[in-house]
Amino acid sequence: MGKNNHLTAETLSSARILWNYLKMDQPLQKSDVVIAMGSHDLRTAECAAQLVLDEWAPLLICSGGLGRLTSGVWQQTEADQFAAVASEKGLPPEKIFKEDRSTNTGENLMFSKALCEEKEITFKNILLVHKPYMERRVWAAARKLWTDLNITVSSPAIEFEAYPTKAIPLKMVIQIMVGDFQRILVYPKKGFAVSQTVPDPVMQAFDKLVNSGFTHQLI
Repeated sequence: MGKNNHLTAETLSSARILWNYLKMDQPLQKSDVVIAMGSHDLRTAECAAQLVLDEWAPLLICSGGLGRLTSGVWQQTEADQFAAVASEKGLPPEKIFKEDRSTNTGENLMFSKALCEEKEITFKNILLVHKPYMERRVWAAARKLWTDLNITVSSPAIEFEAYPTKAIPLKMVIQIMVGDFQRILVYPKKGFAVSQTVPDPVMQAFDKLVNSGFTHQLI
């Protein structure tokens, strides 16, 4: 896992700082469509389906082929697995659409938008659902791509301490968070996202985690 990335009190404190920055906690807005952004965490699909059941939007797009964390691990696409979860939650099939080609966040957004256009779905207000620590990154990417749309981001209501599971242990969560935070710094320079202000304590927390060996998901 790295040279010395033990879960010390300082490591956990730095990870919480990163988590709290990455999770935006935006208020929900009535939307034209919910897009469940593909990932290895099926709780995202449960959250997205519940938002449609609660009438925050009339339709759900499950977006994702096989990406960075699921390629070589899952046999079915993220979209297929997310759609199955949505069905199990009670969402009727006519409210579920699948985009199963994308392999990264940018493609999730672009291919989902193309699907809306193909299906003649009106999409002025978009509700994006991802993992809690992906809120800020997906918001920045969407703001870059969709300057003419109203964008809200949401995620499962899970706190940092309660988020890890047997399949997604805490060290893996921290590794992924560090990589996603780095992409917030790097992607604006590549034209993939809007730039954002990073408070000094957040940058210091990132540096501490990198220096502790949490580098597996860095680019």
